[in-house]
Order: sequence, then structure tokens, then C-alpha cells
Amino acid sequence: MAPARPASTVVLLRDGPDGLETLLLKRNKALLFAGGYWVFPGGALEAGDLEQAAGDEERATRIAAAREAEEEAGLRPSPEDMVLISHWTTPVIEPKRFSTWIYAAPVAADAEARIDGSEIHAARWVAVAQAVREHDAGELGVLPPTYITLCDLARYASVEELLRIERSRPPQSVFPRFCHADGQVFVMFRGDAGYESGDGSCPGARHRAVLENKCWRYVYEDVAAEFPCLIGP
Repeated sequence: MAPARPASTVVLLRDGPDGLETLLLKRNKALLFAGGYWVFPGGALEAGDLEQAAGDEERATRIAAAREAEEEAGLRPSPEDMVLISHWTTPVIEPKRFSTWIYAAPVAADAEARIDGSEIHAARWVAVAQAVREHDAGELGVLPPTYITLCDLARYASVEELLRIERSRPPQSVFPRFCHADGQVFVMFRGDAGYESGDGSCPGARHRAVLENKCWRYVYEDVAAEFPCLIGP
């Protein structure tokens, strides 16, 4: 099992004419990790991040998120304005693994991205709800953490509402488990009947994201209350 390298991601937010907007970046198809997918700005922690944070890893993840946003999109959110919304750890079967803090942060309403055209090939501001609809229509390729984050944040009408509510609730810690069963590809989350055994066909509760026609579909059925839904009401 490859060790999970500390990393951070920041969901940049602004209010737009069609509601809450976020910045999505399209990674170069040639990249080994998430090549060709739309993502939020982010990346692994560097030694300088930890040094600047005097060894405080949580503080370093905020500094890294701001640095990556500036490097990848030309925007630098304030680490103090960031709100931790979740923490994801890459499944153990992956050769390249990350322990990733996902933050939300506001930026100016007129903020425009600047990309390098190398690691990042495209950037777009999009209403969060619209991004979810595009993915569900097969028009926006994203990985499960991005998809579930978009679905969760789509319920908010404004940046102020999102930050206020997210500050008041504890962030969820997510450790997915990849599985193939019954001709399907999916990732299971804690609370799924097959999560501990790795047997995705095990009858019982379903807490997973299923890949169907290149689109993810989140399933939360008969799950014990101790394992909350990853997507808010």
C-alpha cells in the first residue's frame, strides 16, 4: 500500500447571475493523475508550506491550497477565509495516494482565472448546480470527490450562506473503497454493507458512488445513522 501524501484542494466560490459559482480546471490529458478531468485547484503539500506554517500540518494545508490556486489559476484566496468542508483519503489500491483536505473559499465577484496551458488546459466559472447537471448528462468528467462535493454545495444559494453553514458543521472524513461487482464499477463509503469485506455484492445498506455511462451516481440507502449522507439535504 502506497502511503497517502498530505494534500489540499480549494473550492473557489463567488456569487453569479445564476447562483453560486465555482472555478473548475481541466487537467492535461497526459498527466498520470486525473488527466483530462475537471478539478478544483489543489495539490500536494511542499516543504515550504510546512516551513511557513511552523510545522502545523493543518495550517500548511491552507497555505498549500492558496499557493496551488495561484499557481494553477492565478487566484490566491486567503487561508484565513477558508472553511474545511471534508477530508478525503485515496483508496488503498491506487498507486498514487493523497490525504486531502478540501476547503471552500470566497474570491472577488469579478475574479478571472489565468492558466499556464501546461498542467491546466482550460478553466471555467460555472454555477455549481449547472456543473452537476452537466456531469449527470455526461458532459463534465470529474472524479468522485469532485462530484460529491459539487452535489453537496449545490444546495446553497450564495457564498455567504455556504460559509456560514459550513463553519457550523464538522467536516466529514471520507475513505472510499474501490470495487467491481455485477458488471459495475463503484466506490463504497463507510456504512455500505460491503465496505469492510470489500464484497460489493453483499446484500444490505448501500453507501456508494456508482459509475454509469461515464457518470457517477451517489447512492445512500438503508445506511445506519452513524454514517451520515455525504450530500446535504
